[in-house]
Amino acid sequence: MTKATKVDSASGCLYVVATPIGNLEDITLRALRTLREADLIACEDTRQSSKLLSHFDIQKRLVSYHEHNEITRAPEIVIELEQGAKVALVSDAGTPTISDPGSRLISLCLRHGIRVEPIPGASAFVAALAASGMPADEFVFLGFLPSRQSARRKALRALAAESRPLIFYEAPHRITDTIEDALEILGNRPAVIAREVTKLHEEFLRGHLKELAGAVRKTAPRGEITLLIGPPDGHTQPAAHSETARDAIPLSRRVEEIMKEKGNDRKAALKQAARERGLTRREAYKQLLITREE
Repeated sequence: MTKATKVDSASGCLYVVATPIGNLEDITLRALRTLREADLIACEDTRQSSKLLSHFDIQKRLVSYHEHNEITRAPEIVIELEQGAKVALVSDAGTPTISDPGSRLISLCLRHGIRVEPIPGASAFVAALAASGMPADEFVFLGFLPSRQSARRKALRALAAESRPLIFYEAPHRITDTIEDALEILGNRPAVIAREVTKLHEEFLRGHLKELAGAVRKTAPRGEITLLIGPPDGHTQPAAHSETARDAIPLSRRVEEIMKEKGNDRKAALKQAARERGLTRREAYKQLLITREE
């Protein structure tokens, strides 16, 4: 077990502040208070953040912090934090570190015993999932797929047996190729394209991958895109994985086997057994209850 990091009470604090992904009304009261009280705001793009701050009449010292300068900028920010500064970290939109810069600075702060405090708020993939109509008790968020087709197809092949909803961010100029690759490798699964979530031209395209492939070929979507790919219809695994010897044994017995094989607790064993059979954890739990009643 990793030892708890000792926090220096004399140091400042790094606040990881989520900002709106479109509609400015989505910022929280706590986020606004944090930005007003900060000594310094580290921004992915100072020009973009200035628009948000100006809208709420917040004037603060800004410094750029992005993927191209974080190696040198992170230590500079840590020095200010060690001197007692309150620093707010923001990305252009949404939550820092979620497919955005920030992880390096947070890790460095923790190594130096500086307190890191999250100020939660908007996240594009969470908002898209909530309105998608897909099961949301378990899912896999993978950020951006590789831009090169060979690497992208390799990543999708590694997900072929995954029965949970898959969530990706994708660029408009790649969305057609990505959907066609997914259709070929994963099969014609239910899918949703969530475009410009919370913005003026918000749009949800729902259907199956084959239908969505045809739709984006006709009219290429614009703006920021979240792609959600559901489990195969009926929550079954792809044909190559659907029939195994262990699927034939009762679920309760399979759970006991996993507990013995891997030393997992019952909850973790049930989760693995459910995944093997293409079930959600809730469906698997219902099956166990029915078996006990019988």
